[in-house]
Amino acid sequence: MPRAVLLILDSLGVGALPDAAAFGDVGADTLGHIAAQTLRTQQRPLRLPHLQRLGLGHAARLASGQLPAGFDPAITTIAAWGAAREHSTGKDTTSGHWEMMGVPMLEDWGYFRERENSMPAALLDAIAARAGIPGWLGNCHASGTTIIAELGEEHVRSGKPIVYTSADSVLQIAAHEDAFGLERLYQLCQIARECVDDYRIGRVIARPFVGADAASFKRSHNRHDYSTPPPSPTLLDCLCADGGAVHGIGKIPDIFAHSGISTEVKAHGIDGLFDATLATLAQCGERGLVFTNFVDFDSEYGHRRDVAGYAAALEYFDTRMPELLAALRPDDLLILSADHGNDPTWPGSDHTREHIPILAFGAGLRAGSIGIRDSFADIGQSLAAHLHLPALDNGRSFLEQP
Repeated sequence: MPRAVLLILDSLGVGALPDAAAFGDVGADTLGHIAAQTLRTQQRPLRLPHLQRLGLGHAARLASGQLPAGFDPAITTIAAWGAAREHSTGKDTTSGHWEMMGVPMLEDWGYFRERENSMPAALLDAIAARAGIPGWLGNCHASGTTIIAELGEEHVRSGKPIVYTSADSVLQIAAHEDAFGLERLYQLCQIARECVDDYRIGRVIARPFVGADAASFKRSHNRHDYSTPPPSPTLLDCLCADGGAVHGIGKIPDIFAHSGISTEVKAHGIDGLFDATLATLAQCGERGLVFTNFVDFDSEYGHRRDVAGYAAALEYFDTRMPELLAALRPDDLLILSADHGNDPTWPGSDHTREHIPILAFGAGLRAGSIGIRDSFADIGQSLAAHLHLPALDNGRSFLEQP
């Protein structure tokens, strides 16, 4: 019986969507701009030989109209490749993953759009009263690394957590792991999760940090996301209900509010997540799905606008691909994709509204183009077909090639 592996290179968009103007993202191209800047600043192309053989360059050209700078136009591909457009109304992690698993978010999320005094006082007062905290710092749109440098010392002195948001449907709370307490932060975020439901907010994120002062503060790996549950069953729920298993690695369980997850595997860093993926695949039984989100591409490099760091991380990821390909059985299906863009050359620090690549290998799938897909849900529908599940309500399988 078949198995599947789905790897999400979080934020690796491949060119702006047709509706990017509504998001201020016309011209955004995460992969294309990383490749161009690498070639320009390092005088060499971005080294992704294995991802190129899987069709990453071709997928990017299909979406953006041009091959990433330095990519080989004549490379022989070994996988099916294409790009997908998002139906959901956002450009965030939750919307992207839910749509991939067959549940597009067609109603708009709630957002805190004001740059300053972003969250309503009534909401913050209600959370503070329930949690027994003395008040808040921040309450604005901000970069998570910048705001802890600016307000971290005052937070430690006052005991007031730092609250901030972004262009996504999110409320983020930062607190020092030792001075405030990690479990106390988690409890605070659980209270906040309950309080933001009336505002239709997708996620509350606990952002713990460590360090002695503003110069040494840094976010720890103990981030935790508190997501609202998907509004209807996803592919993950369907697979578990039908006797299969879903192995969620990294932040996948959080994204789906722990619904449709058989086992949860904690890991961090691209190396740790890749190690966990290989170890989980080695133990994966029949009709198992290994589902990993490589969050560092987004959190460490995209949001921080670190082009060189993003490039190096992609190149490291590429070096690990032979291990994964060697671990696959002939009837396994491997899919690599993304959930949105986060162009590190773009103004600000928010996600960008882009196509995502789809690279699919194995299970007898013929190499070549699968075109531009109308929805991220085509990924879930293809996994449903491969894992012998009834068709989902959304999406069209790309396994049924002409």
